[in-house]
This record gives sequence, structure tokens and C-alpha cells, in this order.
Amino acid sequence: QVQLVESGGGLVQAGGSLRLSCAASGSIFSINTMAWYRQAPGKQRELVAAVSNRDITNYADSVRGRFTISRDVAKNTVYLQMNSLKPEDTAVYYCKAVRIGMPTSWGQGTQVTVSS
Repeated sequence: QVQLVESGGGLVQAGGSLRLSCAASGSIFSINTMAWYRQAPGKQRELVAAVSNRDITNYADSVRGRFTISRDVAKNTVYLQMNSLKPEDTAVYYCKAVRIGMPTSWGQGTQVTVSS
């Protein structure tokens, strides 16, 4: 099993920045990809950004150029640097760990609120 703990959410004005962290523990050797998702009220959960264990990244079109996903292997932590935040970025952000052939793990979520 993999346990994930997110942190770094909060309230920020439009145009501001936040950095989210996701610390992984447990069977981390089996993780293939780490990703950030978000879910706004009344909407489906959507992929924001992902990074593979080969450091291949991909982003949702809505955040490309503003958000950056990165990982610190030594700390077993994945980050999401969010710049130029917009009110439409308001959501609960979830960390996800993908393991091939094993159950996916999710964090508990962290709230990000961007005021206009």
C-alpha cells in the first residue's frame, strides 16, 4: 500500500501562487506515476498534471504554462507549483499514485481557493 498526504493549500488572490506537496510512504518502490487531480464543486475530478518515474510530465491544457509538477525522489515527495492562479482554479486538489497491476492510491485532498 501507498499512503499519500497533501499539504500547501489555502486562500490566495488571483494572480498569486501556491505550492502543493504530496508526501508518499509505504510501498513507494512500486509507484510508476504520480499525479495531481482537482475537483471543483459540482464538477468531475480532472487531471491537472502528472509525472512518471522517468520524469515525463504532462499537463491539462488549462494549466499548461502556469503550473509545474516536480518530484524529489530523496524526500518521496511530489510538488505542484501553481502560478498566475485564477478563480477557476478553485477546487480540492488530490494527489494520486499509480502502480502497475496494483490498486491506485489517493490522498485526502487539500483545498485551494482563489479569490477574484
